[in-house]
Amino acid sequence: MSTYEVSDQELVYNYLNGNPNSFEILLNRHQGRVYSYILMLVKDRQLADDLFQDTFMKIIRTLKSGAYKEEGKFIQWAMRIAHNLIIDHFRKSKRLPTVDSQFDDLNLVRQTNLSGPSIEERLITEQIHDDLRKMIGFLPEEQREVLYLRLYAEMSFKDIAETTGVSINTALGRMRYALINMRKMAKEKNLILSV
Repeated sequence: MSTYEVSDQELVYNYLNGNPNSFEILLNRHQGRVYSYILMLVKDRQLADDLFQDTFMKIIRTLKSGAYKEEGKFIQWAMRIAHNLIIDHFRKSKRLPTVDSQFDDLNLVRQTNLSGPSIEERLITEQIHDDLRKMIGFLPEEQREVLYLRLYAEMSFKDIAETTGVSINTALGRMRYALINMRKMAKEKNLILSV
């Protein structure tokens, strides 16, 4: 049986019954989404690394204490822990995350293009990505968060609502307004977007 055929619930059960490899599989399965979400919000790799480690340490402590309840998907629970740790961090430091122009949230898209585009195509693509990053940066925090969770973390609106502590309708509304706002900004700048 492949490790991808084993459910998260089975891996948690196996880990709690003395199989440390099960947790390693869980970590490998979900670390990309959790780390991307943290980095997207804090926009600082060192801080994201620290919060990522804190997230998985808290997951381990919660699992070992027997406090984990299988009420939904493991990934949503892990994302909620990460989300809460991020909020705690910003409350303690009493600052809100700011847009960092050096943060390249679309770098993965560039890296996955293995066919060598022409210099002109690369320049155009980089300009579009830069414009999109800037527009996303101008969105209100709540809209930006829902946009990232939906598009980059690939979460359902139900999971987004649970993670952010709002109703599904609120999450849907924030996404709708994020897209409306981005379309307005694109129109003002004469950009063509297929968002």
